[in-house]
Order: sequence, then C-alpha cells, then structure tokens
Amino acid sequence: MSALPDSLASWIVVAVLLFWFVGAYNRLVRLRAAVLQAYATLDAALRKQLDFVLASIAATVPEKDAPSPGHSSAVAPLQAAATQLATLLGATRLHPLDPGGMAALATALQVLISAWQRQHPDAVTVFDADGTLSRPAPLLPSSTGNGAGAASSGTAEPVAWPEPSAAAEIARSQFNLAVEQYNAAIVQFPALLVAWMVRLRPAAPLL
Repeated sequence: MSALPDSLASWIVVAVLLFWFVGAYNRLVRLRAAVLQAYATLDAALRKQLDFVLASIAATVPEKDAPSPGHSSAVAPLQAAATQLATLLGATRLHPLDPGGMAALATALQVLISAWQRQHPDAVTVFDADGTLSRPAPLLPSSTGNGAGAASSGTAEPVAWPEPSAAAEIARSQFNLAVEQYNAAIVQFPALLVAWMVRLRPAAPLL
C-alpha cells in the first residue's frame, strides 16, 4: 500500500494545526471576555461605593449655611480621594486589562478607604470573598498599608468597603479569579504561541 502523497500529508498537517490554532484562540478569547465581563460587574460595584461616599459627604454639608472651615478641612481629604477614584474609574473602564491602570486604580481605592476610615472609624466592616461578614475593620495605619501588603504577597486582602455591602468584595474576588485564569492560560505552552501571535497580554488583579 503506497504512502500518502507529500502534498496530501502536508495539507493534513496544515488542517490539524489550523484546527488547533482556532481552538486555542477561541479559548483565550473566552477567558479574556470573562475578565472584561467580570470587570464590568466590578466597575458597577465600585461606582456604587463611590456614590455612597459622595452621598455621605453631601449629607454632612449644612443645607442653608456655608460649611465652616473646620468642616471643609475635615472633609477635603475624602472629597479629593473620591474625585481621584472617579477619574481613575473612568480611565480604567476604557482599558480594564492594562496593568498600570489597574495598579493606579488599586492605589486610589486604598486612599479613598483610608480617608473614609479616618472620617468614619466606627462605620467600617469587612466581608470575605464569598460575601460573608468577616469582622469589624481596624483603621488603616496609612493609605498604602493594606495595599502594599497585598501587592507584596500577591494576594488580595479583604477590603473594608464604605458601604456595608458584600457586593463589591464578591465582584473583586470574581474579577481577580478571572484574571488569574486568563493569565495562566496565555503563558501555557503551546497556547502562549497563540497569545504571542495575536498580542494578548497579561492582565492585573485589583489588589
């Protein structure tokens, strides 16, 4: 029995490689889409937390009388942190897979939480990633205390969200998990060849 012609064997190899490439590409695209979808949920949760903070600031301002200098100086750091977070949320919304943007967002979030805890030390709670109430949250020693520790260990510590709701922590946990799965997939051989060819880059979790 004669062997297959060289041309036919070559076409079979090409077909197999093309089938594998399409399958690997589709898997990476699905994982990337999962990250984007998870971030959309996280973005909505962060905007809700930001709205809660802004509403709290507005509620402390007298309706008729101008705020006193002491009141303005007390609220100013929280107001500035909220403005910064709002700006970075808008930027990150356009490029949620950019590690630099995500790092800047994480820093702004920690600054806001620290300012909130200094303003409301008795109104902070922590939820675990599954949404269960963890514990009352201690005051952060600095705006980068928890953020630096989380970044150095590579894990996300639970956040003491201003609004006492588990939605933001659940959304952050799901986003970080989606990022972890996506990043693991694009560095696995031979899928990393596909990622390199289509220029898929690692994303960053919100620590």
